[in-house]
Amino acid sequence: MPQERLSMRKIRDVLRYRHSAGLSLDATARALNISKGVVAKYIRLAGAAGLSWPLPDELDDSGLEKLLYRQVAARDPTYAEPDYALVHQELKKKGVTLTLLWEEYLQTVGGRGYQYTAFCTRYKDWTGQLKRSMRQIHRAGEKLFADYAGPTVPIIDATTGEIRPASIFVAVLGASSYTFACATPGQTQNDWLTGIGRALKFIGGVPALIVPDNPRALVAVADRYEPALNRATAEFANHYSTVILPARPRKPQDKAKVEVGVQVVERWILARLRHRSFFSVAELDAAVAELLPALNNRPFKKLPGCRRDAFELLDAPYLRPLPDSPFVLADWKKARVNIDYHVEYEDNYYSVPHALVRQEVELRITKSCIEVLAKSKRVASHGRSFRKAHYSTVTEHMPAAHRAHADWSPGKLLTWAASIGPSTAELVKRLLIGKAHPEQGYRACLGLMRLTRNHGHPRMEAACERALAVGAHRYRSVASILEKGLDRQPLAPQQAELALPDHANLRGPGYYH
Repeated sequence: MPQERLSMRKIRDVLRYRHSAGLSLDATARALNISKGVVAKYIRLAGAAGLSWPLPDELDDSGLEKLLYRQVAARDPTYAEPDYALVHQELKKKGVTLTLLWEEYLQTVGGRGYQYTAFCTRYKDWTGQLKRSMRQIHRAGEKLFADYAGPTVPIIDATTGEIRPASIFVAVLGASSYTFACATPGQTQNDWLTGIGRALKFIGGVPALIVPDNPRALVAVADRYEPALNRATAEFANHYSTVILPARPRKPQDKAKVEVGVQVVERWILARLRHRSFFSVAELDAAVAELLPALNNRPFKKLPGCRRDAFELLDAPYLRPLPDSPFVLADWKKARVNIDYHVEYEDNYYSVPHALVRQEVELRITKSCIEVLAKSKRVASHGRSFRKAHYSTVTEHMPAAHRAHADWSPGKLLTWAASIGPSTAELVKRLLIGKAHPEQGYRACLGLMRLTRNHGHPRMEAACERALAVGAHRYRSVASILEKGLDRQPLAPQQAELALPDHANLRGPGYYH
């Protein structure tokens, strides 16, 4: 059956994991829950398109799709299969490598042989059918394992006496066993990601792979074979240019290193704090931090040196540098752009470029910012508002006609009206103050400006004078006066106010006071 196309986001992850993190095809496939064949396919398509990592900033999803799915000439599917059993036996001999066996294989089959990557991949697939025990070999700077300790520490509320548990987060580097621990209020998504972020800061760099437990806080689908990270966890991995690969459920051997690290923290830190009372998570965290140096400087029993010595010798030189800024946790939400080129979030409205009207976009929400993304490309950013029914509008997002309208203010409109004449200034003033908000009168004032361009200043002043005389303070009244030419006719003198006769039945204004 034909392979299903990946989403553009997952294709970007394939390229990043392969080229930036340096993962193998197998590790990349496991991290993204896809087959190695699919990984190899998209690596090949990207190479044919001249793409690597990082991708150009201006390349959005549509452009990436066009570059990847160009028609390529079909290759000859006929290949000579290696003798995998022989390869497997030969590898047990000292000094024999897959590279050497591949070169010997090519000499025997000529031009019908697999390329080196395919040769290795197919051999690994063959060995997957064999019974075997898992043996982890931790390379320097490659893996950071993370988990929570089982025991919690009680935190006492100094005011009410209420007790709530705090959790202990533990992270351990694979090669050196260098250990980090800290206290968190719980084991939520924020607690997990904050703990991992602090661990990376503690070790001063980023490993190629982070292996946490398989908690619901980090994993959207906790499947034994195809775990799927939730959006925030995937964004965290992208921010630090690393890969997060959760351990398999109920498979402690996947994270045996941190299982031992948790045990060491329980014995050498928590046991020493068991007689102390803590009144805040920060107080407990400080106490844990005080005991960490003694744990990492404690000599190994069977190996030379200690965890810190091993860290400086093995892991530290191979860690990638930390990003310039720490990770900011964000929530994600899909939204549709309204006809007024705004998106709604919690009864507030944020503008986007007007060309995106009626399109679906993604909102990235932090404590202080709202970002809008269309096809994985950021198109707008606003400070987050906590006022209900508040509009946050960027002028550049408006159509040209709306932008011209937004450029006007009551002061500008009154200055323009005064340049026409006193009657025009008075009418504009009444239009602005006669509404609940001055902006409601902007459109009528802009209409008066258009009439002025069509009929000239003298006629506009005369029309406004007549409108004021008859109490018609509306744009339509002025337009009607100009259309019928009434501005050219003299104003009729005001009728004298008729005096009311004295009569016993007339109560007069004094009656009401």
